[in-house]
Amino acid sequence: MTTKPKAKKFRIRRNPATPDKASDTARAVPAPAADSSASAASASTSPPAAGPQNGSPQADPNAPQADARAPLTGQVSSARETKLETDIDAIRKEGLTGRQLRMARRVAQKNGLPATSDFDAVRLLREKGIDPFKRANMLELVVPHNKARPDGIPKPGDPVHLPQTVPAAKTNLPSTELSPAERRNREIREIQRDIAARRRRKLTLLLGRLAFFVMLPTIITGYFFYAVATPMYATKSEFLVLKADGAGAVSGLLSGTQFATSQDSIAVQGFLQSKVAMLRLDDDIGFTSHFAQGWIDPIQRLEPDATNEEAYKVYSRNVKIGYDPTEGVVRMEVSAADPEVSAEFSRRLISYAQEEVNSLSEQKRADQVGEAEAALELAEGKRRTAQERLVHLQQKGMVLDPEGVIVSLRSQINTFEIQLQQKELELAALLDNARPNRAKVDGTTADISRLNGVIQRLNNRMTDASAGENSLANHRVQIQMAQADLATRDLMLQSALQQVESTRMEANRQVRYLTTAVAPVASEEATYPRKFENTILAFLIFSGIYLMCSLTASILREQVSS
Repeated sequence: MTTKPKAKKFRIRRNPATPDKASDTARAVPAPAADSSASAASASTSPPAAGPQNGSPQADPNAPQADARAPLTGQVSSARETKLETDIDAIRKEGLTGRQLRMARRVAQKNGLPATSDFDAVRLLREKGIDPFKRANMLELVVPHNKARPDGIPKPGDPVHLPQTVPAAKTNLPSTELSPAERRNREIREIQRDIAARRRRKLTLLLGRLAFFVMLPTIITGYFFYAVATPMYATKSEFLVLKADGAGAVSGLLSGTQFATSQDSIAVQGFLQSKVAMLRLDDDIGFTSHFAQGWIDPIQRLEPDATNEEAYKVYSRNVKIGYDPTEGVVRMEVSAADPEVSAEFSRRLISYAQEEVNSLSEQKRADQVGEAEAALELAEGKRRTAQERLVHLQQKGMVLDPEGVIVSLRSQINTFEIQLQQKELELAALLDNARPNRAKVDGTTADISRLNGVIQRLNNRMTDASAGENSLANHRVQIQMAQADLATRDLMLQSALQQVESTRMEANRQVRYLTTAVAPVASEEATYPRKFENTILAFLIFSGIYLMCSLTASILREQVSS
């Protein structure tokens, strides 16, 4: 945009020394609006032909020298021009941004206003009743420009002559009829207000439903946890189930790991969570009577005449036992309304677990040891019977060692046979002489006959010892069989003794021990209820229920409407 040249403003400065002249000059030189505008226009195009320059009077050399006061000459700003400058100065003091000024200039160009500057564009738009900073409507952008111009407004290509005057004969009152664009804008605003009202109404209904179905139950739940619920004190403890070292080859591979006693730990966990443990705890220290006290809140209170099933529900809620298979540790948490009572409950349950662990392998160990001892007694009885039979056989034959007797007879026969052979050789040597000594021959013959008789008797004795049921041979065989049976019974007795010892050692290895890793200690602060966490959880639960119900209702409504 090219800024039009602006006419300078000249005012006549009055000399304070000659006030009468200044007043006479002001009276002598009237400043009508039309003439001033014309003079200002001429002054903006060309310099004046005559008059003082820069506001200083200059005397005409051809004018007569007279006593009459000479009128002052010069350019005087009109009231309209002064008002324009004042309005522009006021607009400049508003502190408008460059973007606002550019917008005002574009709006002035659109409306065909001859603005000489951005501030003049703002002034002209305000005089026409147009807001220079109003954002253009998208519907107005497609409306063709109104090329009709009011009288006195030049076209964009025409030169601009400042200042312009507005004809006073025409009135610029607004019309009572609305243009289509304004009517459309009005309808759009009504629709927008209707949409906003419906949105506010729906938002109000939504907030009301949320307050009734979500916030109110959450507040009631929080009030219960903070003001009504009885504080519960939890006692935590940990224990392990261990077994003796070196419990066999297979268990030795698993010794030192959690798998060696996993079954026992699970069995102990099941026992502590059973109704048997609850009944035993109630019989010992009164579990039911503790939770039946009147100062406990109604939700956690147990009725005085409650059944075992109801008491077991309270027991399951307040006694929590967990087994960690990765570490083999059994963790137990017992809650009660009194910290000392909670610690006592925990200690009693640990003692019950110890007894249960001891009884887990007791029957098995007793059976194994009993069977081994019975086998030992049987082996001892059979050995005793075999030994008695051997003694009886030895007593029956009057010979402790029949085999030794037979060996002795054989050795005697062999000895006499050797002597007989020597005597026969000696007799043959005597008979080889031509004239043998009769006495020696007779003596040798007699010795031979005696030796034969002795050998014959020994042979007869051997025959008697080896033949018949009562012979030494039969007796010897029976004794040998009795001795073999006794040796067998000795071996069986020795094996039974070893079996008993190994069974006892195995039974000792199968013994389980319960070791308390974390002893129960009474708590000083209440563990339950967790007020803030439970309140947030209740809020999430009610919110989820409301969301599910809302989605279900929306889906059903959509299906019905379709």
